[in-house]
Amino acid sequence: MFGAVVVGIGTVGWVRIRDMLAPLPGSPAEKLTVRGFISRRSLHSQQGVNEISVEEAVNTGDIHVAFICTENVSHEDNVRTFLQAGKHVCVEYPMTMNYKAAVELWDLAQEKGVILHEEHIELLTEDYKQLKKEVEGKILQEGTLHFTGGALKPGFGFPAFSGIARLTWLVELFGELSVTAATMEEDSATNSSKMTAKLLTADNKPLTWIEERGLGLPRTKNINFHFDSCTLTQIPAAPRGAVGLFMQDLIHFSAKLVGQASPEELQREKIRILHCLELADRIQQLCQR
Repeated sequence: MFGAVVVGIGTVGWVRIRDMLAPLPGSPAEKLTVRGFISRRSLHSQQGVNEISVEEAVNTGDIHVAFICTENVSHEDNVRTFLQAGKHVCVEYPMTMNYKAAVELWDLAQEKGVILHEEHIELLTEDYKQLKKEVEGKILQEGTLHFTGGALKPGFGFPAFSGIARLTWLVELFGELSVTAATMEEDSATNSSKMTAKLLTADNKPLTWIEERGLGLPRTKNINFHFDSCTLTQIPAAPRGAVGLFMQDLIHFSAKLVGQASPEELQREKIRILHCLELADRIQQLCQR
C-alpha cells in the first residue's frame, strides 16, 4: 500500500480524499490509502481524515505519496519539498510557473527514483476524446481555440500557465508547436484579460489560442479548425463517462506507482508536459515585452 497525504483542501483536495477513500474496485487506485492532509487553515478533520504538518508528512515512513492541490503559485515549492524527501508526487497542472523549474523538478524526481505526475483531466473528458477522433487523419490548414471563463483569483498565475489545459489540447491534437507572437490585453477596472497566442504546427500551419477571462463570462471553449476536407466549429457533444475525471487520473497515477505504465508512455508524457510548459513560458515572455 502507498500511504498518501493531500496538500491543500479546496475542491480538488476534497475530491482526492474522497476518491482514495472509495477507489474504483479492481483498479490500482486501491493501492493508495490516505494518511492525512495539510492545510493553511485549521480544519481538524475532513471526511474522517486528520490534519498533519508538513514536517510529519515528509518524515513519516508510511507516507509515500503527496497530492499537491494548492493554488498554482505554490505548486513548485510543494512539489520540490516532497520530491526531496523521496516521495512520489501528483500535482494539479501547472506544476510550475516557468519551464526551467519544471525541468529541475523532473531531474530531481529521476534522481530520487520517484514518480512525478502532472494531472491533466482535460484529456480524459468524453468531449475531448470525441474531438480527437474527429480530428484524426485530417490535414489541418488553420485553426482557433478560444476559451472564455470567469475572472481569475490571485494565485492562479499568468494565463498561459493557468490555461495550459487548452494548450495541452492543441499539442495533443496537432503535435509539436512553436510560438510566433503573443499579446495580452488587461483591464484592471473590470478584472478582465485577453491573451492571444499565435502558434505554428510542424507543417507551418497557423493556430491561434485565445484565453479570455472576465466577470460574468461563460466558461466555454469555441473552436474553428479548418481541414483539407472539412471545418469543425463545434466540440462534439458526448455523454459523461461512467468514471469521474479525477478518479480516472487517480487510476492513471496509481498505475505508474505499481509499475503498470511503460517507460515509453512515461517518457512521452514527460516530453508533452515539458513542451507545453516551454510554450507557456515563451508566450509569457512575448506578452511581457
